[in-house]
Amino acid sequence: MTNIYRLIIFSAFFIVGCTSNVNEVNKVIQKIESLDMNIFSKKGEKIYSITSPNSSYDKVKLRFNLKKTTINIFEGEEVKYVINSNSSALSNNNNIVELNGDVELKSLKRDIDYLYGDNLIWIINENKYELTGNIKFENKNLLLYSNKAILDKENVIEFFNPVKYIIKENNQKKFEINSQKAYYNINTESLSFRAKDKKVRSTIYF
Repeated sequence: MTNIYRLIIFSAFFIVGCTSNVNEVNKVIQKIESLDMNIFSKKGEKIYSITSPNSSYDKVKLRFNLKKTTINIFEGEEVKYVINSNSSALSNNNNIVELNGDVELKSLKRDIDYLYGDNLIWIINENKYELTGNIKFENKNLLLYSNKAILDKENVIEFFNPVKYIIKENNQKKFEINSQKAYYNINTESLSFRAKDKKVRSTIYF
C-alpha cells in the first residue's frame, strides 16, 4: 500500500485497496502512475478492480480521473464483466463510475457478449449500467444497434428506439429487423422486441 490512502475518502460502503506511484503536482491535483485499485464492499467482498497507466486525483472534487481504463466487475470470486475505455472518472466515494470514448463492455457469463458505446455511467449501488451514443451489441447470434442501452442487475439489456438488429446464421447476416424497443437477456440468450402497440410483441431464442 502507498500514499494513495491519503487521497481516498472512505465511505460506510467501500474499502479501497491499491498500489500505485503518486506524485504531487500541486496542492489540489495529485498525479498517479500505474494505478491498480480494488474496491471492496463493507463485508469485504470485491466489487471491482480498476487499472490505468495514467491518472490523477482531485482532492477538492474528491474525484479520480483516469486514462486507458480497464475495469473488472466481480460476482463472488468470478469476473462478471470487463469494461475498457479511453478515459474514466470515479466520484461520490467511488460509487459512480463514468467511462468515455470507445467503451467496450464484455460479458463473461456464457458465450462472450460485447456491448459498445461512446459513454457509460455505472451507478454501483443501483447495479445499473447506462450507455449512450452509437450503441452496438454483438455476439455469435446477432448484431444490434441503437442510441441508448441500459444493462440491469438481472443481466437484461434494454435497447431504446430506434433499434435495428441483424440475426446471424453460420456467422453470416441472415436478415435485418427494425423495432421501437428491444430487450436481450444474457442468461437465457433471448431477444424480445416491442412496438408502441402493446399487442405487437415477439421473442427470439438462440
